[in-house]
Amino acid sequence: MPGLKLFHTTESGMTEVMPRLAEAEADVQRLVEAHMETLLGVRLLASEYVLDCLDGGRIDSLGLDENNAPVIVEYKRGTDAGAINQGLYYMAWLMSHKGAFRRLVRDRLGASAASQILWSAPRLICVAGDFTRYDAHAVREHRHNIDLVRYRYFGSEHFGLETVASATGVPGVGKRSRRCATGSSSGRRPGGTVAGLAEAVDRALLGLGDGVTRVRRRQYTAYRRLRNFACVCPPQRTKLLVYLKADPDKVDLVPGFTRDVTGLGHHGTGDLEVQLRTERDLERAMELFRVSHAAA
Repeated sequence: MPGLKLFHTTESGMTEVMPRLAEAEADVQRLVEAHMETLLGVRLLASEYVLDCLDGGRIDSLGLDENNAPVIVEYKRGTDAGAINQGLYYMAWLMSHKGAFRRLVRDRLGASAASQILWSAPRLICVAGDFTRYDAHAVREHRHNIDLVRYRYFGSEHFGLETVASATGVPGVGKRSRRCATGSSSGRRPGGTVAGLAEAVDRALLGLGDGVTRVRRRQYTAYRRLRNFACVCPPQRTKLLVYLKADPDKVDLVPGFTRDVTGLGHHGTGDLEVQLRTERDLERAMELFRVSHAAA
């Protein structure tokens, strides 16, 4: 983002909108917490959460993401070398006080949400004015889900976020599906099965850019940047269902291939359903994958 330039167009020409940092750390926290689902895909549970332990401390924001994974958000006005270590301290507290977090989720979101917490993938999101190259390296060395997010204000009306580094605690967050050693009884090669198609979709989604991570739940596998942009359900007998964050109103819907599921119940997140049956369908879907990825 430091290299990004934003311009305001007028009838007389263009004026550069200069980026700036917040006056105070609390300004960033208030803005992000007020729009946390839009900016980070996280439901806010508590602000300035006081730790009930000997060493104490106060977590800036506690939340639950789209996959029901616990999220700790820490804010820094500028560059702070201790941001990651501070966040990891809070994450260690969280994992040793699951009961307290579960009660918080139950009180804010209900018993159903509290029973579905994804404890295998807790996240730390650090939102700061900037990070050093050592921060980015440290994130990739830790066995935790960490996102480093740089913010900037542009004038008085625009606010930007940029993911500087993102890493998952376990590479791939789950093993890839094993390919069958031989074809099916119908004589099709493994790549022609729905399971083979699922592997191709997995490669395609992970290959959309740096910082894409995969989170497995029993009902679906989510692919995300800061927010989910695709959710893939387990293969059915003849097709694979993928849900995208692409706006259905901006897509030419094709019966049997794409469907608007806004307001309809389904596993995962996203209002555009894509039905894949063949490798050709995957090729047709790639542009929709890219659009959804760009919007995350």
